[in-house]
Amino acid sequence: MSAALTKSLNLSHKILSPLRMFFNDSRAVGVLLIGCTILSLFITNYFVGSTYREFWQKDILAASVNLPRNAGHWINDFLMSFFFLMAGMEIKRELLSGELSSFKKAILPFGAALGGMIVPAVIFLLFNASSGFQHGWGIPTATDIAFSLGIASLLGKRVPVGLKILLMAIAIIDDLGAIVVIALFYGGKLQMNYLSISGVIYLVLWACNFFKIKLWQLQAVLSLALWYTVYNTGIEAGITGVLVAFAVPVNSTPKILKLIHKPVNFFILPLFALANTAILIPSNISQALNSTISLGVLLGLVIGKPIGILLFSRVMVGLKVAKLPSSTNWGGVLGMGTLAGIGFTMSIFTTTLAFASDAAIDLAKIAILAAMVTSLVLSWMYFILYDKQFSFSESRKAIPEASIAT
Repeated sequence: MSAALTKSLNLSHKILSPLRMFFNDSRAVGVLLIGCTILSLFITNYFVGSTYREFWQKDILAASVNLPRNAGHWINDFLMSFFFLMAGMEIKRELLSGELSSFKKAILPFGAALGGMIVPAVIFLLFNASSGFQHGWGIPTATDIAFSLGIASLLGKRVPVGLKILLMAIAIIDDLGAIVVIALFYGGKLQMNYLSISGVIYLVLWACNFFKIKLWQLQAVLSLALWYTVYNTGIEAGITGVLVAFAVPVNSTPKILKLIHKPVNFFILPLFALANTAILIPSNISQALNSTISLGVLLGLVIGKPIGILLFSRVMVGLKVAKLPSSTNWGGVLGMGTLAGIGFTMSIFTTTLAFASDAAIDLAKIAILAAMVTSLVLSWMYFILYDKQFSFSESRKAIPEASIAT
């Protein structure tokens, strides 16, 4: 091998190895989403302003075509279907063989997730009962899987493994709850003809899997056809991903997850962040955060999430229908609840469906970003203190009482 070729290979190795490590790191998605959000905010507020927002909203198809009309809608309505496909498959896997596969395993995260949705929704409605923006109650009910688990990974051993597993289960159930909320409350007027066609296509998709027809091309065509008909029913089209996930044979799930995992995490979600955080931040941001929409979203996520998760968990454990994971305590559950207050992806997605006004959407998005930063800082500080206290108490347990006395 020539010296030049060896040098070239070494250079490629030096460049590609860090990239491979980054893409294989569970923290990478959170870091990338934060980077895309900062970039989008910088471009919007310090570079080209409204031109950047208009780029995502400019019509590229005629109104007569029954397809998304601009780049932003293609991302939110079509590409995000693949995110929902991945989320649906994760939920399916956990239900069949993971942390949700039995009543005893599932009851605590199900109850905690329910509390983490109900309390934030109530807080939002308390602030917006007479504001005319009550329809946004679903915004603070979501937990972002990528961000919350990414931050938990960044915190390392400060977050016990049992808490990370519980957080993952809650985030997955939370996603399922958010999907149900979007399907039931944030769709348009139903078009019954398209709904009927969707039902027929979905039955055919199930039949292919039931009779083990292994033509992935046929299943892909049926899935695209299902997306098109669901899009035209008035139901949120992203839900198609979940429908397809539950119709796909179990043995195909790992292959599909492997195929879509990186494109979703490292292309679709960053693109979603770039398109949906093009927010013009007002000069008086404190006034923006003082609106009923912002307060409802911010307090719902930052306060409502941890309180709801802790309250419902304590009730279930108190009733002896559930028990805490090993190596965890109520302080850890409260800290985990602060991580669940990072709503980002699903919260922003719900915002785009909940409000028609750009002003209302911007207020909600500013609050979501503020809640993300606040929850991140609080959880980071909390687990640093929690780790010191927990480690100290554990070390004391390991020392004989006589030794402590001396």
